[in-house]
Amino acid sequence: MTKRFRHALVLGKFYPLHAGHSALIRAANAQSARTTVQVLASSVESIPLDVRAEWVQQEHPEVRVEAAMDEAEVDFESAAAWDAHMALIVSLLDEPVDAVFTSDEYGVELARRLDATWVQLDPGRVATPVSGTAVRADVAGHWWALSAAVRSWFVRRVVVLGAESTGTTTLALALADRFATSWVPEFGREWSEVRPGGLAAPWHTAEFDLVAREQARVEDAEAAKTPVPLLICDTDVLATAVWHERYVGSLSPTVEALAKSRVPDLYILTGDEIPFVQDGLRDGEHVRPWMTERFREVLSGQPAPWIEVRGSRAERLDISADAVSKLVNGGWHLNDPLG
Repeated sequence: MTKRFRHALVLGKFYPLHAGHSALIRAANAQSARTTVQVLASSVESIPLDVRAEWVQQEHPEVRVEAAMDEAEVDFESAAAWDAHMALIVSLLDEPVDAVFTSDEYGVELARRLDATWVQLDPGRVATPVSGTAVRADVAGHWWALSAAVRSWFVRRVVVLGAESTGTTTLALALADRFATSWVPEFGREWSEVRPGGLAAPWHTAEFDLVAREQARVEDAEAAKTPVPLLICDTDVLATAVWHERYVGSLSPTVEALAKSRVPDLYILTGDEIPFVQDGLRDGEHVRPWMTERFREVLSGQPAPWIEVRGSRAERLDISADAVSKLVNGGWHLNDPLG
């Protein structure tokens, strides 16, 4: 079927990408043989350019995405400002465009300068009531408008960790229930149940690499679909690094490197003062004090904030929930865009 336009242009900051942007891109793509999306960012903004470009490409693999830093002032009344922006916009195009899709009125001048047709979609954002400004001001309130990749970037990740039989799973489940969100179980425990040779066989670094990568994969998958911008994790890659030290007797550079690339927003360490329960997969109570102290040392040496909780289940939950509430209510503190 012949389409109305040969080559359409959609541009913006995508700070962040939201449902309104996606509706615009889909409309352009539906009416054009090909569509170019330009992601233009400024150094004053808080979300990296490459992250935003990847969001657009993941959500709209059918379009051509070009990304660049645009530090020119935003002044739609200034011919000089327009000239500066247009020099960059034209330089990113691999061929002329014959259509420009926007929601805002700047599309009139943009289309004129490109000798293209202006197509305005959803003026006033009535059909899709969202904007980048609104999302930055209230991420949770606009969670519905964010794609999976954007959600994964924004979600606050809270990790509960601790020595054996210190109530990590109990607390993680309780926190997920308290905040009506998703949780990520401990993959290492699943692996312990099925690993070749059983628990008596020597542990190998390759196993911990497997556990770390799978833990990270499941965490990312859950982060992309949480009902609210909060994810509770029962252990993480950093905890896997500590367990590697426990079972192999040394540090794992690969697991530690992965842990450093995945710093969560909050760690909660469970104390070892509660009674030990042997479930057939645990080393024994004698290991708990050393593991708990090692977790304290490791947590003190990494950048994420952390707390240690002790006491009854209710006391632990109340203390943890208070810390999580402060984290979520603290917002994201994104800088205003240029202009």
